[in-house]
Amino acid sequence: MIGKVLYLVYILILSLVTFVVWGWDKSAAIRGAWRISERALLLLVILGGAIGAGLGMLVFRHKTRNKMFRLVIPAAAIIQIALLLVI
Repeated sequence: MIGKVLYLVYILILSLVTFVVWGWDKSAAIRGAWRISERALLLLVILGGAIGAGLGMLVFRHKTRNKMFRLVIPAAAIIQIALLLVI
């Protein structure tokens, strides 16, 4: 039980961080400022931030045309939610 709670807290925190990073990167794209690499964004998704990235795509309309993100984010979210149910 404690493992499930810790994993849930981990996913929620990383999703929040990923959501904020998504918004920051979109803002930087609009301003023409320094951007976060796609590799770093994908790493956040894979490490547990898929839900935050998915919400970031919807709210900020960011990375919605990129096929890699459109495939990896839902797949990672399914895996992360499945792990929560299995733990």
